[in-house]
Amino acid sequence: MALRKKSHPKFNVPNYGAKSRKRVQARWRKQRGIDNKKRIKKSFMGAEPTIGYANPMELRGVRADGAVAVVVHNVDELQGAIRSAENGGRKTDVTLASALSRKKRAAFATVARQHGIRVTNG
Repeated sequence: MALRKKSHPKFNVPNYGAKSRKRVQARWRKQRGIDNKKRIKKSFMGAEPTIGYANPMELRGVRADGAVAVVVHNVDELQGAIRSAENGGRKTDVTLASALSRKKRAAFATVARQHGIRVTNG
């Protein structure tokens, strides 16, 4: 049986979705108030992130299509991604770091494509 990532509920702050509180955004902030019901884990307030929702180690950092996401800042990291892809590992997707110049970005993208690695933001 192939491993699959676990699903988990949406982790939202209290009052998200309430008509009278349209300004409450869909995001997670840990509750710290002394009277907060979510902080004392009342079930009607919804779930909050805990260690039990974590995926197995071999699935962390794996994208939905089964590829491993790697952020590349320099040539050594790119070569490591190429080596791991060629050594029969999982399919690898490379994301170029935002601090890279346009010239390096183009060079890294061509090298990655030559080795059959997809560049997600090239």
